[in-house]
Amino acid sequence: MPSPSRGGGPAAMPKYQRIAAALRRDLDRAAHTPGGRLPSERSLAARYQVNRQTIRAALQYLREDGLVVTGRRGSRPAVTAEVVPTAADPVAFGPASPAPGPARSWVTVVTVPPSLAVPLGMSGGDRTLVHHHRQEGRAGETLRHAVTYFSPGVVARTPELAVCRSRAGHSRGEDLAALQCWLERAAAAGRVAETITMTRTIHPPAGVPASAPACGLTVRRTVHAPSGLLVAVTDLAFPTWDHLTFHRDRRHPAIAGFRVL
Repeated sequence: MPSPSRGGGPAAMPKYQRIAAALRRDLDRAAHTPGGRLPSERSLAARYQVNRQTIRAALQYLREDGLVVTGRRGSRPAVTAEVVPTAADPVAFGPASPAPGPARSWVTVVTVPPSLAVPLGMSGGDRTLVHHHRQEGRAGETLRHAVTYFSPGVVARTPELAVCRSRAGHSRGEDLAALQCWLERAAAAGRVAETITMTRTIHPPAGVPASAPACGLTVRRTVHAPSGLLVAVTDLAFPTWDHLTFHRDRRHPAIAGFRVL
């Protein structure tokens, strides 16, 4: 692989990784364009003012994540967007009120629950990057709380995630835009599965207020790369939900979504 730097001290990130991060944006555009492909190695080398070996290293880096395939006609996204009628976004959830309160995002580095350690490729006691996103109502109540656990291997190979891990505890919400964009791209390019769990409480345990919800609602979302690698697991909780709407179009099985209000 190319040297991280040509002089002074070591660079914070190898050059080929920085180029790979930039190429992810090109991949996102190409995936939504019929026949879309990346520019040639020669064009990319000229754009980033590096040799073609560095470009090849960046493309190989993307191939290892299952984002790129290369053939005789050049490199293209591993998965392209299918042109089908739009429907409710399966990864978007409506707020519980027309005027929701503020949203907060932050990251931590913690030990994940044992049930997630093996799927994420972790051993007991390992720590990884965790992203929190909380949406509040006008009265300060929590409408939705999403907790996303990232595979440590993916974090190490992804510049946007590695930077967030190094700044855990010091990042503000606006500093996490790159992480959120990466997760959206990973979901669009890979495979997303969502499991809805509704828990009905007939006889509340002692000490639980009578006003507590009689039916809890949680959603677990898993995101796999095109290669099949599990890259992230998100657990969503909706403490104040009122109703759930699920949509499916038999003519377009790929389109399915649900909305929580």
